[in-house]
Amino acid sequence: FSTVRSFCGHGIGSVFHTAPNIFHYTVNQDLQEMQVGHVYTIEPMICEGFADPYMWQDDWTATTADGGRSAQFEHTLLVTEDGVEALTGKIETSPLQFWEEESAIRKGIW
Repeated sequence: FSTVRSFCGHGIGSVFHTAPNIFHYTVNQDLQEMQVGHVYTIEPMICEGFADPYMWQDDWTATTADGGRSAQFEHTLLVTEDGVEALTGKIETSPLQFWEEESAIRKGIW
């Protein structure tokens, strides 16, 4: 498995995609301390084969250059005084998806 390095998470502020970049792999960089009120996304793209992305003509859709399977998800996180709150999580009234209903391990918890 591999991780696409061309895409990263990011801060969210008055501009949607803003600093800092949130890498989904190890890099040697100075990290700023996260502060209460900061909002970030994490959005890794995990690939079964090579991690070289191929962008479609719509300039939004990405696949892998080798055509292998990949999965991408995104969560938005708010730094709070007590830790972190996921702003994109499910709520009690969210419908169960078929994979949640069929899961013998984590039924309804995603």
